Formats: sequence, structure tokens, C-alpha cells
Amino acid sequence: MVTIDNIKAMDKTIYQVDAFTGEKFSGNPAAVMILSKKTDEKWMQDIAAEMNLSETAFVIPEGDKLTIRWFTPVTEVNLCGHATLSAAHILFETGFVKPDEQIELNSRSGILRVTRSGKWITLDFPAYPLTPMPITEEFISVTGITPTELMRSHDDWVLALVDNEKVVRQASPDFAAMVRTRLGHLIVTSPSSESRFDFCSRVFVPLEGIDEDPVTGSAHCLLAPFWSEKMGKGEFMAAQISKRGGVLKLKLRDDRVMISGQAVTVFRAELL
Repeated sequence: MVTIDNIKAMDKTIYQVDAFTGEKFSGNPAAVMILSKKTDEKWMQDIAAEMNLSETAFVIPEGDKLTIRWFTPVTEVNLCGHATLSAAHILFETGFVKPDEQIELNSRSGILRVTRSGKWITLDFPAYPLTPMPITEEFISVTGITPTELMRSHDDWVLALVDNEKVVRQASPDFAAMVRTRLGHLIVTSPSSESRFDFCSRVFVPLEGIDEDPVTGSAHCLLAPFWSEKMGKGEFMAAQISKRGGVLKLKLRDDRVMISGQAVTVFRAELL
């Protein structure tokens, strides 16, 4: 079990982990720090800016609980899948948590539970409902795509359904225009062209300093319920087809999504 004494030894160690992949230099990289006490927010933001990855996760003990916080290079965010997966991977890999133990993390998005089975780590995340929104000329101009459906959801997520994977791969939004028009978290998705996957996606988040996020666990809090309604089932294999790429197993359970992925540690470093 995680103890404060064990964590104190980790205070100055930064890990970099590639998430939603079993191979180094693919998936989505995240930095992870396991801290022994609550820390100044500016310091955490400065570390995240220095790492310059889509997210840096900080795991912090508060009483007998663990809290997780996520920072992009420019801001703190409410939920991050790949950095949670990365943090859990480090807790398991270093032996602070036994392989058969469940991790509970307090967060801005409530209590997140994490389990491990072999090489796969499963995140118990909220499922977010979606509501239709109009397809405007401004949206088409800013994103360069004409979706067949457009949906809005929690935390400014916008989901655009397009005809096929080719359109997803060719998506090239105007990031400056996305920032100017306050277009939040954009997901572009379609059925997959590969038989082993049910659907594919790409994710663009320039408002948070991330033009394209390589693999986005939290986006699948929308994608799972969306594709469940389309396909009439609750389990999926999903591919995020950024340049680095990543693979996710999904299982919808009422108002929760079980998001499973693999992770691999790339390096660790010590703060001076």
C-alpha cells in the first residue's frame, strides 16, 4: 500500500510515460510526479510548462487518500485520461501499489478508480451525455470539415461525426481561429477502416495549449456513449489516429466508462 514515507523518497523524481501504447515513442507522453505533500499551484504549473507535454500529473496524499491533479503547459484541467493512466502505471511499476490493488484518486471530476490486469490498466471514468448542436458556416470555416452530425457535451467538448477515416486523417483545423472563436475541445470521429477497431478519432485542444493531443482518454467519455447509441453495443476497440497513435479498450457501464490501455516508462529524471 502507498505510504507517506515511501512517497517522500519520490518528491524530486519526474517520470515520463507513454500512455495507451505498449511501445516507447508512441501513444501519448505524460510526465508524472508523486509528491509527499500538498504543493504550490504555481510550482506545479511551472513544472508542467517546463516539461511541455500535453499533461503533467501530480499525485498528492491528503490524509489517507490520494489526490491527482493535471496541468497542461498553460493551465490546470478537470480530467485527463492518459496522465491518470501514466500515474497509475508508475504507482504499480514502482511497487507502491500491488498489482491486484485498486487505486482510488480524488480529483476535480470526483473519485477515479483504477485497476490492473496483466499489461492493461483500466480507468473508471464518467460517461458524458451529448446534445445536438447546429452545424454553422463558422464551424466549417474554422475546422475545414463538414460533419454529418455535431454534438456538444461536458466541459466545452464538441464532437464532429464525419463520413470516414480518410476525412478524420485529413482534418486540419485553423488553430488560431479555434482560439479566437473559443471552440473548446474538438473531437473528429468516424467508423474505423480497420476491422479490429470500431471507430477512430483525433482530438484538437488549442485553447489549452495543445494543438493536437496524441491520445485522449477523457475524449472517450463522450465517444463511448456516442458510438454505443450508433452501434447498439457497449464494448469497443478504439484507435486515436494522431501521428503517434494509440489504442483503447472501452466498456460502457451505465453512467461510467471503463477505459483500458497500456503504458510504458520512457525515462525518469531528478529535479535539482
